[in-house]
Amino acid sequence: MSELLRAPAEIKYAEELDWLESVDDGPKPFSWRLSPKMVRLFVLGSERADGLDREIAQKWFGDRSFVERAIVTLASDRGLLLIGDPGTGKSWLAELLSAAICRNSTLVVQGTAGTTEDHIKYSWNVSMVIAKGQSRESMIPSPIMTAMESGAIGRFEELTRSTSDVQDALISILSEKYISVPELDSDNIVFAKPGFSVIATANSRDRGVNDLSSALKRRFNFVRIPVVTNKKSEAEIVRFRTEELLRRHHIELEVPPTLLDVLLQSFADLRASAASAGSDDEKLESALSTAEQIGVLEDAILHSNFFGERALTARTLASSLVGSLARREPEDLAILNKYLHGVVEPRSKEEGGSWPEFLDGGRDAIATLS
Repeated sequence: MSELLRAPAEIKYAEELDWLESVDDGPKPFSWRLSPKMVRLFVLGSERADGLDREIAQKWFGDRSFVERAIVTLASDRGLLLIGDPGTGKSWLAELLSAAICRNSTLVVQGTAGTTEDHIKYSWNVSMVIAKGQSRESMIPSPIMTAMESGAIGRFEELTRSTSDVQDALISILSEKYISVPELDSDNIVFAKPGFSVIATANSRDRGVNDLSSALKRRFNFVRIPVVTNKKSEAEIVRFRTEELLRRHHIELEVPPTLLDVLLQSFADLRASAASAGSDDEKLESALSTAEQIGVLEDAILHSNFFGERALTARTLASSLVGSLARREPEDLAILNKYLHGVVEPRSKEEGGSWPEFLDGGRDAIATLS
């Protein structure tokens, strides 16, 4: 297969999944490709106590209990709803779970204001309907229906971004485990095969946009994914994603540990400032998530590689941070400027290191954007 811009997890880790399946002798629910223990091991990585002949890298960084609860939910007949702030790894966890359980993470419905019931159930090939009439052959199954027919995992991203009537179309699917097709006279019910389940994600910041009905909530087990605040864990996530970026772009560029510390500390400072802010106007529009932190570092790396001296500097990192987080003008620029003068400037005088250059880079970036 030719190289893909972004291969799904089941392709990216195909060799690893094949090996895990070959050594897996644990009990498997339904038609699962891996046992629950192996699914957890694939997601969280192996430890010496697992006694495997090879190491399995950790792919999702978070509390083990969240992953175990998610796996147990999928082994039951209930849907799984991963909820949390933007950038907490909900979609990535859903993709990894789907890849490990059924080797297909691409049966995805993206929730938006334009999502309709057809995206959840089925639609019709108009030209075939005109030529031959309505039949199973002229029906276009949704990713959720395809998952039902194959006993796989269907995913629904950003569930609360879709309207209430669209959300409610999931109720009968999750409870009755079939979809009725009233347009057909025969063969007009699509039943779910064992192994079918739904993983939905929702951003906690979207609460109030299109709240879930109590009937739909009852059919989901909720797993809340918190923002990573532990510096060690966050550093591991950022390093893991950055190494992927470098490999994908064939870039040989080192990320100095001191600059990674500067980035982590900057986000920790800005989060603390947001937590103590008296109003939304005093907070950055950014969620300051780990994903956004990765985006800042990726931007700095690519800029350094293509337009710099192929060496990451504190000045470039500061410029990327300001450029990525200043989404509202002049509000966000004022907040960042206050941070530089109130926090970074005293720290650069006391600690030195990369902070003075980071301060200069941030000031220059703000002056450019102002």
